[in-house]
Amino acid sequence: MAEPAAEYDVDLLIIGAGPSGLFAAYYAGFRELSVAMVDSLPEPGGQVTAMYPEKMIFDVAGFPAIKGRDLVTALVEQAAQAKPLYLLGRQARGLSEVGDRLVVTLADGTSVRAAAILITAGIGEFRPRPLPAGDGWLGRGMVHFVPSLVAHQDQDVVVVGGGDSALDWVLALHPIARSVTLVHRRAQFRALPSTVRQVRELGVSIIVDAEVAELRGDDLGLQEVDVLVKSGDRTTLAAQSVVAALGFLADLGPIESWGLDLDHRAVRVDSTMRTGRDRIYAAGDVAAYDGKVKLIATGFGEAATAVNNIAVALNPGAHLFPGHSSNAG
Repeated sequence: MAEPAAEYDVDLLIIGAGPSGLFAAYYAGFRELSVAMVDSLPEPGGQVTAMYPEKMIFDVAGFPAIKGRDLVTALVEQAAQAKPLYLLGRQARGLSEVGDRLVVTLADGTSVRAAAILITAGIGEFRPRPLPAGDGWLGRGMVHFVPSLVAHQDQDVVVVGGGDSALDWVLALHPIARSVTLVHRRAQFRALPSTVRQVRELGVSIIVDAEVAELRGDDLGLQEVDVLVKSGDRTTLAAQSVVAALGFLADLGPIESWGLDLDHRAVRVDSTMRTGRDRIYAAGDVAAYDGKVKLIATGFGEAATAVNNIAVALNPGAHLFPGHSSNAG
């Protein structure tokens, strides 16, 4: 006989356990709200954990530079003060209203009843753009993200792509790999000019107007890569690893059917971070308004704004300004 699906009841359900969601969980605890966090990924941290845990982040206030995984570790530790219920590896699907509660059903049948919802889903659910020549090589020498730089120590690495992620991986891998070659199908890069300049100054091999045509190896793994240049020349590179950083495809999944005002892959909000639906708010990259700048730092401020306004919405007698955290404890 199947076990009944789990049911939970909280003041605030946060959908998305990335940096904005984790900071929102801390703030919910500061406002004495019980909180649950749902994310389709198996670990907290969102895109930072899934895509660039080893990269240095330079625009988080108070940190001249901090590694992605270290930022997530600190945010999880901070959020722990709120004792959040983590429901990870589960997609949020259905939304209904029962009395004064919003009820969200998850892919595994779990249901969460909440007085309010805060969507911090980032860019939504994402999947990497495939490398056509890499079919069958994922996990056998080809990766889309680099969760551990050490895994590429003393390897010949080919990075494919021309955006910020691709060039950031070149910068990160250069000190540890035996060699790094960057392959891009155009002559111009989409990455920041300052990043392109840094990569060129490293002296790594850069092949433009070219595509990876074939990956070859044996049962032990990848051994070499063929690169076809638009001129017709074909070059063979030694490679034990290919990082296919070609961007990703993303959508909000079932959230798109929740009756919210959508703006491309984002949700329109007002100055309180409230969506067009009562008691549903959004913060971080998923929130859209005129003049929006998508930064981790922006998401932190939006999370605090949302939670404080949620606290007042749930208890009209509460003050919007929560007081200074330095006075707590």
